[in-house]
Amino acid sequence: MLIPILLFDVALVAWSLHLMEKAFEHKEFSLMLAGTLVALAAAAMLVVYFLMGNCMSYLLKVA
Repeated sequence: MLIPILLFDVALVAWSLHLMEKAFEHKEFSLMLAGTLVALAAAAMLVVYFLMGNCMSYLLKVA
């Protein structure tokens, strides 16, 4: 399950870099903000995946 999530995160980061590059070319703040938000979403998805993985392994040991 980790491989598809990592691939999706890499795609999100690539998209955010593309958005930020276009924002720099066109001097648009909204594209820069969108790129930042996409990058933050990718990071948050990885954090949640690892937190839930640790939580689920702990709960399976306890139960």
